[in-house]
Amino acid sequence: MWEDEPKCIKDHNRRLLAEKFELKRNLYKAFIRDPELPSELREKLTAKLSKLPRNSSFTRIRNRCVFSGRPRGVYEFFRMSRIVFRTLANQGMLNGVKKASW
Repeated sequence: MWEDEPKCIKDHNRRLLAEKFELKRNLYKAFIRDPELPSELREKLTAKLSKLPRNSSFTRIRNRCVFSGRPRGVYEFFRMSRIVFRTLANQGMLNGVKKASW
């Protein structure tokens, strides 16, 4: 069992929340930015936006390695850290990936 597993679970829950509240958050932000709306309405929408869960924001999502849970050095396309990527590539477990030589 990995020691970073609770962090991966927390990050997964943040991703679910962000997906759930994405439309609401974007609508509130669009209305708040609209200068033609009355300021009172924009203030109410700002309050509603601040009532949304903090973890529903996309800025709180962290790309983590799906194998080790490592938060840094993660290749976004493969969703794995550089260390795991290198070991799997050297073992030939990644299709189409081979060591460069020139």
